[in-house]
Amino acid sequence: MKRVRVDHAEGRSRPLAPDGNDAAREPQPRGAVVRGRRPVDHAEAAERFLAAPDHLSFHDKRLWDVREKRDRESRGIPEWEQLRQLASDIKDYALTHLDSLLEEFEYRATANGVVVHWARDAAEHNRIVTDILRAHGATELVKSKSMLTEECGLRDHLQQAGVSVIETDLGERIQQLDDEDPSHVVVPAVHKLRSDVAAVFARTIGTDPACDDPAYLAESQRMSNRPLILDARVGMTGANFLVADSGAVVVCTNEGNADLCASVPGVHIVSAGIEKIVPRTRDLGVFIRLLSRSALGSPITQYTSHFRGPRAGGSMHVILVDNGRSERLGAEEFWTSLKCIRCGACMNTCPVYRRSGGLSYGATYAGPIGLIIDPSFNRRKYSLLPYASTLNGSCTAVCPVKINIHEQILSWRRVMAEHHEPSMTKQMSMKGASALLSRPAAYRAAVDAANAVLPHMPRFALYNPANAWGRGREVPQAPGQSFHAWFKARRGTS
Repeated sequence: MKRVRVDHAEGRSRPLAPDGNDAAREPQPRGAVVRGRRPVDHAEAAERFLAAPDHLSFHDKRLWDVREKRDRESRGIPEWEQLRQLASDIKDYALTHLDSLLEEFEYRATANGVVVHWARDAAEHNRIVTDILRAHGATELVKSKSMLTEECGLRDHLQQAGVSVIETDLGERIQQLDDEDPSHVVVPAVHKLRSDVAAVFARTIGTDPACDDPAYLAESQRMSNRPLILDARVGMTGANFLVADSGAVVVCTNEGNADLCASVPGVHIVSAGIEKIVPRTRDLGVFIRLLSRSALGSPITQYTSHFRGPRAGGSMHVILVDNGRSERLGAEEFWTSLKCIRCGACMNTCPVYRRSGGLSYGATYAGPIGLIIDPSFNRRKYSLLPYASTLNGSCTAVCPVKINIHEQILSWRRVMAEHHEPSMTKQMSMKGASALLSRPAAYRAAVDAANAVLPHMPRFALYNPANAWGRGREVPQAPGQSFHAWFKARRGTS
């Protein structure tokens, strides 16, 4: 019987060098420099990522490969667009009935033996987790991947409180050991080459620095983490969905580490944003079919686990976190961003994200979805991020819950302009462009003049610090005729 290896999971790693050894080729670019509330300079960090051709090429090809797998899977379901619309409609209902659905979830979960907590913000969330750990005398916490805990800065908070946090997701563990944030909501270390991972593991868990075989590295991390999970008193997971009519928490993973964190320790803590609520158990059928296909191009996650109550003799806590979500729910143009199911499809298709790396955004959420979520947390700090987009609309086209992402990015640009957040140089450029583009005759005259002058300009006049375009690419050859002139001539002869 012929064996066919599936290619719809996270994908097998391919060496960049012909001999299979890409070690010592180039250092991994680090992320954006974050300076308090000062605007994060995405362009500067992206420029450093672009200067690392091996990392850039791998990152771009790897994520586009996932995008192509997503397309293949979606074409295999005739009702794909109907599923997207249904998912969007369910989220509409859930968000417009959020108060009653959350109360229903609390009632059902409490009846199942779950302790439900409410957290207004990140600080309250972190305090609740700390109190639970102290109540059980725990000085270690094993946890699976959760973007919400990253958003709340939980790991740093617990470390300051004397609690060791062990990430059990492979990608998250790589990033933790390398003292970096995740760069992607689904594949946290996708920006790293296998040689980068080998160097991190050799430095932190004692693996062979000369061996960058993925199976060896993954197994080494597993053997390093497994005793920590078995000895832990408290485990923590995130939540992909909260089901109102059953009080269940649903977690979708591919490694099984979330099930271990939830089931092995005596105490299971769930950290969940309030927007994760869905009304009925039957609604899950829609989202489960969309989630993994959109995220990785696979038919379903390896594990779709339903946690309805504590294990025998143990306890289960669910923390429902607001942290600005209620305020965003009241924002007319941006409330639908709460529909996001964290699949990362918009990131995989985005040409800017694929070529700049997730760490260049300097925020918990990168890529297109980050451009519309991050400013809601801190408008000034993330004031430059809405400009890290071409507004091509591909993110909206692949979103499984039909969020109008590119339109919201444009709306954030308007908000930034109204609050004078862009730099003075950018504001002046925008005003100049507006004056030119709003006058067709002036625009056409400028295009004709540029086409006539560009071929004769000396190189130093085009490629200098004042021309941002020329710093990263060649100025295109001027056409012999503008589209307007071509169209006018064609129309005149028809």
